[in-house]
Amino acid sequence: MTLANGRPYLAIPGPSVIPDAVLQAMHRAAPNIYEGALPEMVHGMVPDLKYVAQTDGHVAIYICNGHGMWEAVLANTVAPGEKVLVPASGRFGHGWAETAEAMGIEVDLIDHDRHEAIDPERVRAALEADKAHEIKAVLAVHVDTSTSVRSDVAALRAVLDDLNHPALLMADCIASLGCDEFRMDAWGVDVMITASQKGLMTPPGLGFAFFNDRAAEVRRGMARVSGYWDWTKRAAPEMFYQFFNGTAPTHHLYGLRVALDMIREEGIEAVWQRHADLAGAIWAAVEHWGAEGPLTLNIPDRALRSHAVTSLRLGAPHGARLRAWTDEKMAVTLGIGLGMSEPDDPGGTGFFRFGHMGHVNGAMILGLLGTVEAGLSAMEIPHRKGGVTAAAEHLSGCFGA
Repeated sequence: MTLANGRPYLAIPGPSVIPDAVLQAMHRAAPNIYEGALPEMVHGMVPDLKYVAQTDGHVAIYICNGHGMWEAVLANTVAPGEKVLVPASGRFGHGWAETAEAMGIEVDLIDHDRHEAIDPERVRAALEADKAHEIKAVLAVHVDTSTSVRSDVAALRAVLDDLNHPALLMADCIASLGCDEFRMDAWGVDVMITASQKGLMTPPGLGFAFFNDRAAEVRRGMARVSGYWDWTKRAAPEMFYQFFNGTAPTHHLYGLRVALDMIREEGIEAVWQRHADLAGAIWAAVEHWGAEGPLTLNIPDRALRSHAVTSLRLGAPHGARLRAWTDEKMAVTLGIGLGMSEPDDPGGTGFFRFGHMGHVNGAMILGLLGTVEAGLSAMEIPHRKGGVTAAAEHLSGCFGA
């Protein structure tokens, strides 16, 4: 028997749920890519993208995913043979480091435990040791999608300023932008990257590089940057095609326009608060279930947990079993335990993740949690019953008296 009929719910940490309005905006004939409404629409998007990033700087749009954005911003700022510092708190920090190494860049890696956020004091020690200022950039993942940890990016700027170190501060906000609070200019971030498929509620395929004047000056000092990755004309195009170094990703742009309108209408502060409230409901349920069973949150400290994604441990092989049950029986797809293997569980079957980013509301989260509680009961996995009630009580408290 299955109850998986009807619309499926993709509760993974990206691609996120796509709003109907975004899908409807994309369902149209191909437009004129040379003049008229499309170029006008894209020029009008730029201020709204900067609003989401909380920056007055520059933005370049690419046709690629987040991995492409790692390469894009490095290509504009760090030459082969130069050095970057990467404090990694999960798989995606390591991934950015691996991209840098593949480009011939020397990497100084600070490997954190998967339960920890980036430690600013470990970064300080590495920068203090860099007497010749060989480190050209600090690459920090704001929210690592694998571990669900949220690091303090502003604290890294404070370290750089305190040491008067000239390295650029780069932030990967692919999982966090439009979900967790992020203020590019106020936090002193020089370069920030994100992609379309998470908080921006648009299908995968678009990447964004935000950068300030300081980073633009570094780009001007580069001996060469490939035509495709060069952000110069993308951020200040003389002709429309230069936004994309070729043909525009037309239908992604139509969807993104609607998604940005939705964020503007709700207000970025309200978007952040909604994600915080919904994340709190998930934590309440998991902490309740785990009081009498093996289920635990990967990040013990609430202050370090992302509001966009939650990584959990259930123990091998129950994470994979739960994912299969919710998908087959209830059409709810949970995220895999990415990069979370253990010595006795090399496949990471004891882990799974909730994605709660972008177009999500209270009813969706309660439905997700109800499905998980049903799965725990059906598979006779020990847990304290009543997690959904705990989540509901948390949400009821979000509205005040």
